[in-house]
Amino acid sequence: MSSSEGFAAVFYSEPGVLGLLANVISAFLVALQNFAQVNTNILASGTENILAGVHLVLIGGVTQLVAGLMSFRKYDHLGGTAFIAFSALWSSFGATRIILGANSPLNVTSNAVDLQNTSVANDSSYVPLPPISESAVAGLVAYISVAFTLSFCSATANYIMPFVFGAITLTLIFEAVGLFSQWALILSGIFELVITVFGLYGAIALLLKGVTQRYILPGFGNSLFNVLLLGTANTSSAKANGEEKKKNTKYAEPMALGNLCSVISPFIFAFYCFGYIKTFYVGAVWVSINSITQLYASYYGYLRNDVYFATKYCVHSMYWLVKSWEEFILSVLINVNNLDSSRARMTGDWFFMVTSLIILLLSLNRNKLEIIHNGFFVLLTISTIPQINTVSYYRFFGAVCSMYTALSLYATFSSLINSIAEKALIPIGTEMLSSKSFQNVLFALKQRFSKADELPVFTSVQLPDALFYICNGLAALSAIQSANMDQAQAHLTIPWVLIPGTLIQLYVSRIQVRGGRRFGSVLPFCYAAIWATWTWLRFAGHLLNIDPNSDGGFTAGAIAFLIVNIFLVILAIHVDVVLLLVTVIMEVIIICFLLFTLEQLPLPLEGVMLALISFVCVYGTTASFANHMFGKQLIPLGGPLFRAGTNKKKDQAPLPCSIASSRKTSGLQTIAKILDSGRVCGIPTDTVYALAASCKHPEAIKGIYNIKERPTEKPICICISSLDQLSAVHPPFSPLLWEFMNHVYPGGMSCIVKKGEWLKKLGIGAAYDHVGTKESIMIRVPDHTVTAHLVNMTGPLAITSANPSGEPDSIHHDMVISRLGHKIDAVLCDGNSNELVASTVINCTKIDEEGITILREGCVPAVRVMQIFEQVKNKLE
Repeated sequence: MSSSEGFAAVFYSEPGVLGLLANVISAFLVALQNFAQVNTNILASGTENILAGVHLVLIGGVTQLVAGLMSFRKYDHLGGTAFIAFSALWSSFGATRIILGANSPLNVTSNAVDLQNTSVANDSSYVPLPPISESAVAGLVAYISVAFTLSFCSATANYIMPFVFGAITLTLIFEAVGLFSQWALILSGIFELVITVFGLYGAIALLLKGVTQRYILPGFGNSLFNVLLLGTANTSSAKANGEEKKKNTKYAEPMALGNLCSVISPFIFAFYCFGYIKTFYVGAVWVSINSITQLYASYYGYLRNDVYFATKYCVHSMYWLVKSWEEFILSVLINVNNLDSSRARMTGDWFFMVTSLIILLLSLNRNKLEIIHNGFFVLLTISTIPQINTVSYYRFFGAVCSMYTALSLYATFSSLINSIAEKALIPIGTEMLSSKSFQNVLFALKQRFSKADELPVFTSVQLPDALFYICNGLAALSAIQSANMDQAQAHLTIPWVLIPGTLIQLYVSRIQVRGGRRFGSVLPFCYAAIWATWTWLRFAGHLLNIDPNSDGGFTAGAIAFLIVNIFLVILAIHVDVVLLLVTVIMEVIIICFLLFTLEQLPLPLEGVMLALISFVCVYGTTASFANHMFGKQLIPLGGPLFRAGTNKKKDQAPLPCSIASSRKTSGLQTIAKILDSGRVCGIPTDTVYALAASCKHPEAIKGIYNIKERPTEKPICICISSLDQLSAVHPPFSPLLWEFMNHVYPGGMSCIVKKGEWLKKLGIGAAYDHVGTKESIMIRVPDHTVTAHLVNMTGPLAITSANPSGEPDSIHHDMVISRLGHKIDAVLCDGNSNELVASTVINCTKIDEEGITILREGCVPAVRVMQIFEQVKNKLE
């Protein structure tokens, strides 16, 4: 391994080092400030609080966020969830200190407005702590339950993090008390020093492990107790829910993080609804940061190609963001006596309720806990509909938030433990309706309205489409204005249009870009600009002193939007009818915006168009959500009205190579014959697509190097169908190597072993000098039925990833065809690959003397590989 590869391996192998150090520095900073405050009996000045807050946001927040994101990429459920959660905690705590410093009398000018107390004392020692304390304590108490859950779950992985996370739990308890009584700050400082000591030790231990690829200091690799002691998985239930053996991907599961965020926001709202918080300006900051964290859960759901969780967590994040800034405006900017009339404008609550019902109905094929969780979210949206009077609204909303918090905490615990154990240890219930039955129900409904003889096989609907419709539908419904709307009601509408229509839609555009859909990314980006301008002029104009009649820029902008949207309409003609309707109605809405700038707007026409686009978006959400979840066009979106290149004289260009379906025996037989004839094919594996050549034909193996433009010094591995093939030829493997291979095969790991004459008995005779190196060879045993059947038909295959050398792996058969189809003979088509990266490569040539070495970390994390090795080694000892 070269020095550059070694550096990269160390840098990416242990993001826990970064996460622990961020907690250490943040805790030590707060401890110093606490001790200084208690010893001098003088509250920190505004400047000191601002500086401390900035440090907490940058170090505990941003730095730890990076550690969490890297942990998610390493398939580390616990580390990714914990570091991102504590990143939100330190960021929120830092933001609170910044607000505290900004509201200090030393930093408040004579003409500044104190939102809590209009009579600021002239005494320089006065700091308005009570309002800040009331708001911050809700967030601290919410994170106490989360930190305790994470500390308990971490005890199933190692015995360093439980002490760090447990100390954070106790720190939060005394920090919450310390907001009202200074004596608690001493105990808080002591536990913050505990965080510092154990965090430093853990960071050093992980750093040494990352450098040496083995555990030198104790604490990691072993747990305080076995996670399996928490319960016994119901085998039938686990299989039904797909929980018995979870699908490994490049990214960790986002469910624990998403559910964890659903603990924090409703808890803060419950505090506010029951009157423990008088104003919501600090609470809005805590909820906003937590909502951004939930967007990360949505993003990793998208990276895992999971439309359900990507959509669900984005909707939840958007809901809490909108509600938090709505309450901020209601509690700070609007007179309490006008709450009922102001809340009557919140028509967006109805769209949230409809969206939550869609998510609930489309989760009927999931476990009961997930269905109940979605049901309570529906109840949340019902509790906020504008027809409920103010007093009943806050009582109802607060009670539902309390119940939803408790349910989300259980969902967090169960999803985290079940992810760590890769078994359904914590009860989550069986599925109410099987996926097959659910598809049949939707298909039966489709048959009532259209001619469909059989279930479709494939859908072109992309993953973010549902979010695009939700954003525009919610923004449009919320933007409906009445003729007698006052200034306060216009202010209240700002978050309802700006957040979904602009901020979240920019997120949708971003993930569309990552998916490679250029038109798909342009559409939400353009509409985000439209809603941003709409909010700026129509609802924030009074705040910004904007007069549309004296500023021709808005008229010119409206004309520009009209022209751009015409091109979007033309492009939508090539996509589907629903998207075409959205773009056409948006054209009329933009015309209404233009008429508003000219003072010629017929307000009823605008209201009808906004309501109509919301209705279309509801249908588009349901259809795209269901179609992508099941991978079939179960709910019609309408085909494109115009297809480019439909001229019979211009038929589509022929495929550059032969293709065969992995679902058909004839397809496997075709690929087997091509391989046996000495040619190269693209095949699926349990990780990414690979180029394969028969070991009976060395010339074909040489051809792989030419096809990929692969350096000749990089060896090619061999693929067999099972370990039984190896045991039949009796290779001279040690008991430790055999036991280790029995634990890692079949799966996304490749073991490098010493070469020998046994390879010729295996069927590698002709290719002996063309695979591996002179001394060693890498063996793959894919956990993939199609690959196993193919190898049984052809014998051992020489394989390597199906991508031009130096370029990303191919994760769909279309990528293999488009990139290498003109150079190879055939591709076995199997749809999306199971993984986004190749296998993890393990050097086992000196397993008995020096242990194993991770040469390349792939779909299986290095931590998991080392855990398996330690378990096997301890078992044999």
